[in-house]
Amino acid sequence: MPDTLRKTALNPVHRLLGAKMVDFGGWDMPVEYSGLIAEHMAVRTGVGLFDVSHMGDIQFRGKGSLEAVQHISMNDASRLQVGQAQYSAMLYPQGTFVDDIIVHKFSDNDYLFVINAGTREKDYNWVRSQAARFDCHVSDYSDFYTQLAIQGPKAQETLQKLTDVNLSGIKFYWFAWGTVCGLPNTLIARTGYTGEDGFEIYIPSDALTSERVWNEVIEAGREFGILPCGLGARNTLRLEAALSLYGHEISDTINVFEAGLDRFCKLEKGPFVGSEALKSVQAAGGPVKKLVGLEMVDRGIARDGYKVMDPSGKEIGTVASGSPAPFLKKNIALAYVPGAFTELRTEVAVEIRNNPVKAKVVPIPFYRKPKKT
Repeated sequence: MPDTLRKTALNPVHRLLGAKMVDFGGWDMPVEYSGLIAEHMAVRTGVGLFDVSHMGDIQFRGKGSLEAVQHISMNDASRLQVGQAQYSAMLYPQGTFVDDIIVHKFSDNDYLFVINAGTREKDYNWVRSQAARFDCHVSDYSDFYTQLAIQGPKAQETLQKLTDVNLSGIKFYWFAWGTVCGLPNTLIARTGYTGEDGFEIYIPSDALTSERVWNEVIEAGREFGILPCGLGARNTLRLEAALSLYGHEISDTINVFEAGLDRFCKLEKGPFVGSEALKSVQAAGGPVKKLVGLEMVDRGIARDGYKVMDPSGKEIGTVASGSPAPFLKKNIALAYVPGAFTELRTEVAVEIRNNPVKAKVVPIPFYRKPKKT
């Protein structure tokens, strides 16, 4: 049977807008509409709208929910208040990544994992297998919602026109429920994957509702120059902010310390899947390789998978993600290199078309959103 790409409820809208469509993790998704740079800059300076309905949603309900969440995820969900979210990850026993996730606390007995699109089925099966011994019910609600991300410094002003919720009262990585575009009990989360302020809203996944809300958001953001944005801009935005992408910075072969995500890993909370392996890595002196930021010194674009070399030409690592940074106007990359090459300003080279092109280690994230005055 031939593979068929899955489609979000907004697929006809993307095609009507002339979006360039690509296969992303088995989904037919827009990579760009008006152009990657224009879309990237709209999010950095105004507001952009993304269809992220391909993301997955796994809900835990029941009195054993927190216990299951604590066992399956590396952050400490017991610290969450109702209405709060946290960045976390699910790990294999060897301390490598099943997936990175956002955990939302709906109530003491009700939690939601937002998971990545390309790993949906794998993640759900993993959660089911790991949660089976806890007193909770696990449900996959991924197809019940259209998920829209409204991102950029004008995201709040755009969405505020469409809701009765006081958005200024929702802090970063918190969420609320309210009416959006006439839809009651809509989840509004102040999260995102762009390095900017923004919101993600969860609405019913039928095509008529999805299209209506999409168009109302576009209309509300028109005065701020809103643009529909595709996966291309989503990738360059998250790269400037040095946010990890599964299959690149994180995978089933990369551990938490290598990925530099140990600040979200709470080994002190007690045992969880992967914790013993991570303690062993610590006891052995830490990771052998680490993720660093690279800025190209000479002309050339470091692309995903390119070799990283030391000044003598010896291969020492690999580019996890690389591209031009539209807002920063530099060529940047995230790469895995040995510990000896992780100091800031260390010179390395990236092999581009069989030629070594000079680069240097720089602080990450490459971009931080300006603080509001």
